Amino acid sequence: MKVSEILKPENIIPSLKATNKNDAINELINLFENDERIINLEEIRNSVFSREEIMSTGVGKGFAIPHGKTNATTEILSAFGIARTPIYYQSLDGDPVQLIFLLVGKDNMVSMHIKLLSRISRLMNENGFREKLLKAETSEELYKIFKEEEDKLILV
Repeated sequence: MKVSEILKPENIIPSLKATNKNDAINELINLFENDERIINLEEIRNSVFSREEIMSTGVGKGFAIPHGKTNATTEILSAFGIARTPIYYQSLDGDPVQLIFLLVGKDNMVSMHIKLLSRISRLMNENGFREKLLKAETSEELYKIFKEEEDKLILV
């Protein structure tokens, strides 16, 4: 499964309103408020914030990947947002975050969840890719950048 298969333009926020970590995560989760794949939005929120309490998902280079696993969804969900003003995120490298990719997996799909986390990290590790994302202005542009970059990679 490719990242571009689970990320849709309607779940991309080119300019997050949030100015802090928790609000940014909530803003992305709230995109699924009326999504028919959601069984319980609060359980999804709890799974993501529970994971965040274990260790910050701010992985470095201005990127964070908040994630959780729960059966409160019928399938894997993802959302992406850009904080145009960098936000403090307790990142591993201490730097603020601008690029936030939310991933919510199902409890019984651990292997796929781990593969997707790895693919997202691999994409975000590329300086040029992150720079392209920061220059994009619309959700459609951002989606296209994800798709094109992913198509360049040989994914296992």
